[in-house]
Amino acid sequence: MNSSSISNKVPVVTLAFWIIKILSTTVGETGADYLAVNADLGQGLTTGLTAALLVLALSLQMRGRRHLPWIYWLTVVLVSIVGTQITDVLTDGLGVSLYLSTAVFSAALAAIFFVWYRQEGTLSIRHIDSRRREAFYWAAILCTFALGTAAGDLATEALGLGFRLGIFIFAGLIAAIALLAWRGANAVACFWAAYILTRPLGAALGDFLTQARDYGGLGLGAMATSAAFLTVIVLLVGVLTVQPRRPQA
Repeated sequence: MNSSSISNKVPVVTLAFWIIKILSTTVGETGADYLAVNADLGQGLTTGLTAALLVLALSLQMRGRRHLPWIYWLTVVLVSIVGTQITDVLTDGLGVSLYLSTAVFSAALAAIFFVWYRQEGTLSIRHIDSRRREAFYWAAILCTFALGTAAGDLATEALGLGFRLGIFIFAGLIAAIALLAWRGANAVACFWAAYILTRPLGAALGDFLTQARDYGGLGLGAMATSAAFLTVIVLLVGVLTVQPRRPQA
């Protein structure tokens, strides 16, 4: 399949895009916790089950010839859960330091970006219109979720910033990147930096909403939080599905 045979396979980057992205990252954190802990599936079974669903969703996404919002965002939610589980298995199951996992995922993402740029000459998401570009894109997406989970846990837990301060710090960094983009900084670099930071922001938000009050959270529970955020995601994706696709900004 060549680049002229399919249209751009990713959404237009709008405010709705960023809202759904943050909600998806939160669902990744709370959904993984619910399946592994509350549903008593354990990390191994949760990782295997969600990874299998991710492979199915990703195959549907990559076989299509145009962007379909429901398939795309289903894949993102599953990537979020699997990315969370990868970090949790390394940290809780294998005892890998968050400092090490953050460094390894950072190096892996840098390597993906390096090869992607060498092959395609750009990291822009305006023209994800071939299978090779889409493969690079989803490899980078999975790595950003794993990196964001590790970096977020490192900041809020290992460094002791806590959930509330973590929310303000990561939201502030994203706001600073948005300001840089508005002032004319490189749009591609700003996009990927913000994309990475939405993961720890969503994770900190998810932990703040679900964790017990004794641990600095609101105690809403993983099930209620996941259900509420998934409902909002479905509604927003439904709106985007019926709206005509806008040109990429």
